[in-house]
Amino acid sequence: MKTIKGPGIFLAQFIGDQAPFNSLASICEWAAGLGYKGVQLPTLDSRFIDLKLAAESQTYADELRGTVQAAGLEITELSTHLQGQLVAVNPVFDQLFDGFAPEAVRGNPAARQQWAVQQLKYAAQASQRLGLTAHATFSGALLWPYVYPWPQRPAGLVETGFEELARRWRPILDAFDECGVDVCYEIHPGEDLHDGVSYERFLQEVDHHPRVCLLYDPSHFVLQCLDYLAYIDIYHERIRAFHVKDAEFNPTGRQGVYGGYQNWVDRAGRFRSLGDGQVDFKAIFSKLTQYDYPGWAVLEWECALKHPEDGAREGAPFIQNHIIRVTDKAFDDFAASGIDAARNHGLLGL
Repeated sequence: MKTIKGPGIFLAQFIGDQAPFNSLASICEWAAGLGYKGVQLPTLDSRFIDLKLAAESQTYADELRGTVQAAGLEITELSTHLQGQLVAVNPVFDQLFDGFAPEAVRGNPAARQQWAVQQLKYAAQASQRLGLTAHATFSGALLWPYVYPWPQRPAGLVETGFEELARRWRPILDAFDECGVDVCYEIHPGEDLHDGVSYERFLQEVDHHPRVCLLYDPSHFVLQCLDYLAYIDIYHERIRAFHVKDAEFNPTGRQGVYGGYQNWVDRAGRFRSLGDGQVDFKAIFSKLTQYDYPGWAVLEWECALKHPEDGAREGAPFIQNHIIRVTDKAFDDFAASGIDAARNHGLLGL
């Protein structure tokens, strides 16, 4: 068995314009001071990483890794959540998602999608140069507007949507395969890959591509009322990244899963800081350890109530206390008496 690596922290929700959150060196020193051992690095902010340069220059990649290591940390994964989102965008979301893209491709969905694909390919090469084996991203969504159909979805719409999603991702997956890096899709409402069934449909469309892996985040399953422990039993062989994020779901007579268009504070389902929600992390860490999960446990802070710096401060010891240092012994080794073939035959009457 493997001991899960961590604690790590996803930097996306902490990056800002004020020190120590405005440079890679200073934010790493801050994270290390809280007890983190790794950082998951988003790739859209050039203050923290020049993704194209990291893909093309081993010297720059080494310097980047050196900056993180100077704080006593490792890079756990790179993240292209926002770029992955733009690989597949239903036209109804064009204006909303344009803000994730450079100004030069806004208002031009085809150019925006080409830019996103290139970003993912850069991420594959950069991950390889940084010595990483897993990458965090989103699938994007062509079908999400039709997730709860009324009027009924036209026959063949879902099949066509997943065929197109697979067509767009196949060259990206091949690029990651060439670099020896797993693509870990965060299974997430708002994405076409939002539960096990949709993930399996996509996996079938890409012929069970070996790089189609998973970023496990139980918070999204709490909000969907999905069994997040059974999910590990089913998909553990494909889980290569892990966001440690808490959530709670408290339905009432007035609202349930969909939340009535309310803000996060007033929704029945909302994200919480670690330990403040309903996720059974003891069971999760036990299952992932049992199944030899090879990666990091990374805090993703998103809480409707608590200040992010408090969530980060509390998150490192929370994760550390849940990591199970695996044993190399069986509890009943003291009673072992060695192998005696003749005795074994006798005990079986052979």
